Amino acid sequence: MDSFLSAAVLWFIIGFIFFLLEFAIPGFILFFFGLGAWTVAIASFFVDISINAQLVIFLSTSILTVLLFRNWVKNKLGMMRSNTQSLPDEIIGKMATAETIISPGNQGKVYFKGASWQANSKDQIEPGEEVQITGNESIILNVKSIKPL
Repeated sequence: MDSFLSAAVLWFIIGFIFFLLEFAIPGFILFFFGLGAWTVAIASFFVDISINAQLVIFLSTSILTVLLFRNWVKNKLGMMRSNTQSLPDEIIGKMATAETIISPGNQGKVYFKGASWQANSKDQIEPGEEVQITGNESIILNVKSIKPL
C-alpha cells in the first residue's frame, strides 16, 4: 500500500508544481499538465499502476486536455482577446501630442498613452501640438494636425 500511496503523493506534488509554474510562465499550458499529474495521482491512489502506465496516463491526459479545453477555458476566463476591436480600432481617432517636428517626408515622434511613437504626417506639425491619429503602418502612427488653418 505504501508504494502506490507514495506515487500518488509524488504525482500530486508534481501537479502542484505545474500549477505554480503556470503563474511564472505565460501561455496557459502548464495548468493542463498539472491536471494530468493530478489525474495520475488519483488513479495511483486507488490502483497500483506501473510507472510506464503512469507516464502514459500523464502525457495523454495532459495533451488531450490542452487540445480540447485550452481555448474554451481561456474564453471562459476572459483570457483571450476579443477580435471585435483590433489595435487600429483602439487608436484611430485618438489624440496624441507631437514631441518633435513632423513634416511630409520626415518622420517625427508623438506621445500617446504614456509612450513615444514614431509618426508620419502630410501636415507640418510643431512640437507640443495636438494631433489626431488617422492610421498606422506597423508601429508607425499616421497623424494629422488639428489646429485650424
